[in-house]
Amino acid sequence: MEVQEGRKGIPTLLSSQGECIASNITQLIGWTPLIELKNIAKKDGINARLIGKIEPYQPLSSVKDRSALRLIEDAEEKSLISPGITTLVTVTSGNLGIGVAFVAAQKGYKSIVVMPAKVAIDKQILLRYLGIEVILVGKKLSTMSIIPMEQFSDGTYLYLADPALKGFKGLLDRVEQLKKEMENIYVVDQFTNPANPDAHFRWTGPEIWRDTEGKVDIFVTGSGSGGTLTGTGRFLKMKNPSVKLICVEPAESAVISGGEPAFHNIQGIGPGFVPETLDTSQIDEILTVTTQEAMDMARRLAREEGLLVGISSGANAAACLKVAAREENKGKMIVTMFSSGGERYLHSELFAQVKEECVKINMAF
Repeated sequence: MEVQEGRKGIPTLLSSQGECIASNITQLIGWTPLIELKNIAKKDGINARLIGKIEPYQPLSSVKDRSALRLIEDAEEKSLISPGITTLVTVTSGNLGIGVAFVAAQKGYKSIVVMPAKVAIDKQILLRYLGIEVILVGKKLSTMSIIPMEQFSDGTYLYLADPALKGFKGLLDRVEQLKKEMENIYVVDQFTNPANPDAHFRWTGPEIWRDTEGKVDIFVTGSGSGGTLTGTGRFLKMKNPSVKLICVEPAESAVISGGEPAFHNIQGIGPGFVPETLDTSQIDEILTVTTQEAMDMARRLAREEGLLVGISSGANAAACLKVAAREENKGKMIVTMFSSGGERYLHSELFAQVKEECVKINMAF
């Protein structure tokens, strides 16, 4: 099998002669399959093709594995970081931090993650399991700005911040504190570093173009850091300027649409500001999806298509249905991202009902 331009991951291994064994886990970051949502389309009477890119096939089950690799490789190429010397600091809602964690482990970097205290505990558990120092910002404790907790058996620490440190600004404030407290810090910044969208221009966009044979008409995806939307959209529009790019954001916090930031529960998108890495000039349309719509659709994907994906994936699919229902989109191919695996949200509201049911059943034994 000849490796096609823009592909990494599994195709690289399959193209080799002899053994097909990855030399390290970062070699597996890259190509993921597309799947057509035929059951949902049929049930809803949709006359367009709904296609999802299954990013749970990444080594650690998230589209952010791509961004993490490119952000670190870019810093290495510019001689900004050195294994064994530099500590990588990542501001994240969880998935980028997990991506950076396993790439850093393979390459020999220490890693610290700064994240909101109320994100899914599953992500916090995974980060600590990977040996990462975790800093939670925004949890109500006392008037102290930072309270270091005891050192855990794996050598990591957990810090809890007071309510004065809120939102994204609170995360950045804590990063600035770290810069003063530690030497050889490098911030893996997905919100301003062009290496983030570059990952998707290099890999995600070409994969979608090749696997659809250039038939993609509309690309729909949510915006967190803006990397996937900007990089993938830029590539697809370069190949075919008529490809329509639709941005999805939470209805409760429709900042890109001009609204005010507010709380929502679609983890991974809608950070409450417009990142530098989001090229809004490329966007043809912005669609809003409520948290309830996102969760309902994520559950439908599981029960009707057998796809176990996260909340933002549900938001993307819900937006796709809205687009596909339009008469002008009849017969068109609409591609979206299934950004992360559902297991990462087991302790979130997404699984709350079935979790409660399982607890009640087990209490009977």
